[in-house]
Amino acid sequence: MLSKEELLLIVYFIVVILFLVSFAIIFFITFQKRKNKLLYEKFEAEKRYERELVQSKLEIQEQTLKNVSWELHDNIGQLLSVANMQLNILSGAIEEPFQSNVKDIKEVVSGSLREVRALSRSLNNEVVEYAGLEASVKGELSRFERLNIIKTSFVSIEDPFEIPQKDAIILFRILQEFFSNVIKHSKASKLDVEFRYSENELFINTSDNGKGFDPEEVEKSSGMFNMKSRAELIKTDFILNSSDGHGTSLSLRYLTKTLQNE
Repeated sequence: MLSKEELLLIVYFIVVILFLVSFAIIFFITFQKRKNKLLYEKFEAEKRYERELVQSKLEIQEQTLKNVSWELHDNIGQLLSVANMQLNILSGAIEEPFQSNVKDIKEVVSGSLREVRALSRSLNNEVVEYAGLEASVKGELSRFERLNIIKTSFVSIEDPFEIPQKDAIILFRILQEFFSNVIKHSKASKLDVEFRYSENELFINTSDNGKGFDPEEVEKSSGMFNMKSRAELIKTDFILNSSDGHGTSLSLRYLTKTLQNE
């Protein structure tokens, strides 16, 4: 039978072992929490960096577009205006047989001037801010129709609500990127756009009847990246669907700030 001293010694060892085990467990848990916290902070820092990088790139793009808009309006637009005035002067000084030729040239110059000004407006953020998202999209579609690029349709369902200017600009740029891809690559003859409003949401659906593509092949393209990045900046759901021979569709679900903050 164990003596009292031996029992005390065993109890002492058990207590020491329990203490060491408890200390090890507490240390491990603390270490893991600290490690997880550091990993989370690193992840958040990387996300912030990516957001800042994307935002900076978008700001550079927007400023570049604005500069191009000013150049089109102030320089090329002015040159076309001067050319138009000179043609007016010339038309009064030439003989009748050549009047029709000068008139044709004037119409071409006047049409070019209108298109330059329309393109200038579509590139400038301030126009989107002034006219609003719907009017800007309609203007873009009207330009495609005037240039006989593609047939378009626009439908607005329910009563529109006001969208903050910065969000409206980003939504417009996403749609512009989609429209540009349709015109460049899809070989479509029709482009449809629908705005559907609910109390706190705007659903934008646009589609073409073009040749379509394999989404996995263009997943990492700059155009796709730009559209997705812009949508993420304003917490907008972004769904792009396409398949070979069945056209392409883009769906955006924009939430008002009220729902975004919930």
